[in-house]
Amino acid sequence: MYPLMAYDMEHVAAFATTVRDLGMRRLFMGQSVLVDTHQAFAHLAGRGITVPVGTSVSLTALRHPLDAAVQARSLALLTGTDVVAGFGTGDPEFVTALRGEPYESPRTAVTEYLTVVRHLLDGEPVEFRGRYVGLDEALLPVPHPPVSLGVGVLRPRMAYTAGQVADVAITLLTPAGYLRDQVVPALERGARSRERTAPRVTTIVPCAVRRPGRDARKLAFAAHEVHLGGEHYAAMLRTAGLDVDAADPWAGAGALVDGGVFCYGTPEDVADQLTGYGEAGATDVALSCAGVLLTEGVEAALADVRDIVDAVRARSAEPLDGPAHDRRRTAFLRSS
Repeated sequence: MYPLMAYDMEHVAAFATTVRDLGMRRLFMGQSVLVDTHQAFAHLAGRGITVPVGTSVSLTALRHPLDAAVQARSLALLTGTDVVAGFGTGDPEFVTALRGEPYESPRTAVTEYLTVVRHLLDGEPVEFRGRYVGLDEALLPVPHPPVSLGVGVLRPRMAYTAGQVADVAITLLTPAGYLRDQVVPALERGARSRERTAPRVTTIVPCAVRRPGRDARKLAFAAHEVHLGGEHYAAMLRTAGLDVDAADPWAGAGALVDGGVFCYGTPEDVADQLTGYGEAGATDVALSCAGVLLTEGVEAALADVRDIVDAVRARSAEPLDGPAHDRRRTAFLRSS
């Protein structure tokens, strides 16, 4: 979550327990430089809370792909469940701070990174010399639950790349119409170019239940001020038809609410909006109640998660882990 990152393990454990107790599919957390996300997940496993987990997303400039493969495999072994290891290049300014220069081609960086990680996880020796990644090494083979590789996607060009190399495309702040018209078709084109199955789509949806005293715009701003101040997010949202200027995140927060990107209303209203994401092509919908978490605390955020999940269940004839359109309902704690 911005501006805070997950470091209170009691809060993380509360979200993980809710995922387990409500029978939801997975707990996602993003990049953190306070308590590393992988270590936070390992902490949960050590406490006996072994829910499926996913990173959404880990930043490639922070970790060599060999270490990334070790971390992802470690989580699969510790949790005993499948893992989604999502990666993204991140903000160009942040990449420059680490590497001395930005990725001239983020798509090439992602392609090389995921290619090497996949070979390592598959137990194959790697002899790779690319533009951004080099490795002559292998991991000792160890049987482990599956690890799906994900790519953070904002624009169609990265979606095309994800279609070529990823198992999962992970989106944040993507309007349903943009997902349907831009992201999903690009994923399918990329997959066809490599004669492979198109990736699943995990869409992180910011949301909150309307309650007395709440202001949806303030909640959206609390959760996504930094995203709205980034030109890459602002450009995506403008392409999707929202009036967003990176120089004015407060106005951008209003645009998220007005444009339905920040889902707000009764639990039934939010459930309707989440259904729209499934119809647009999302195979997994991740609930982000980060705005409530940051402004009102963990119990208020978890209350929203429970009410929204109840509303989703009420409108569905099958259980949460049922096959309806292959959609899954997921609790989400944003940690970066």
